[in-house]
Amino acid sequence: MSQLDGKVAFITGASSGIGRAAAIKLAQEGAKVALIDVKEENARDVKESIEESGGSALIVECDIAKPKEMEQSYQKVVDAWGKVDIVFANAGINGVIAPIEDLAPEDWDETINTNLKGTFLTVKYAIPYMKKHGGSIIITSSINGNRIYKNFGMSAYSTSKIGQTGFGKMAALELAQYKIKVNIICPGAIETNIGKNTFPQEDELEKIKIPVEYPEGNQPLEEHAGKPEQVADLVFFLASDLSSHITGTEVYIDGAESLL
Repeated sequence: MSQLDGKVAFITGASSGIGRAAAIKLAQEGAKVALIDVKEENARDVKESIEESGGSALIVECDIAKPKEMEQSYQKVVDAWGKVDIVFANAGINGVIAPIEDLAPEDWDETINTNLKGTFLTVKYAIPYMKKHGGSIIITSSINGNRIYKNFGMSAYSTSKIGQTGFGKMAALELAQYKIKVNIICPGAIETNIGKNTFPQEDELEKIKIPVEYPEGNQPLEEHAGKPEQVADLVFFLASDLSSHITGTEVYIDGAESLL
């Protein structure tokens, strides 16, 4: 019997990178997986991959920053499978990367709304279903804003990421009475396609870059960026009973990158 047999997992940003790897991993461990993405077609190949291996997957189209869409997404999953046991609030963007004085207010809002408000909504609308029997909520934050601040121009992104960590800890204490764990993962450089949602303003960034010498390379433990599958193993651990006494904790998964 697998660790997650009979469990239902709700994963945002499930079509690629960490979300995709986590969806496949949790399905392999027996969970039914709801693939939440802004466009249904983005997640079709993930669904096919899970079903070809004998798992169960459901695609739900949703903009995580829109309350009504998020509320309806949970209703669709519960209508299909009766409950929600695991929530992986993973969807996010890098957004526009620019000096603070050049960052447009609307670009700040887009990053904060997607990453921080989207996480709030993902957790908020899960609670009515999870408080009945407990479960696990996992939030994807970052080393940016939590341990490192050297990525110039990422003020909005880093603010959203440290905000997620604070929110996750508040939620962990509030929801403990319902036997709901809430933990935060903080990846470093991981081989994903989040770069598609990154818009650096290179000329403006030159004026705020500070020359600092670091040791050669930035991945002390390995010679390359981390793999989504490595993060998926951590998500599985936090989703399962193997982490039954862990909540309100941020876990860094970066090969010691943030210690440089």
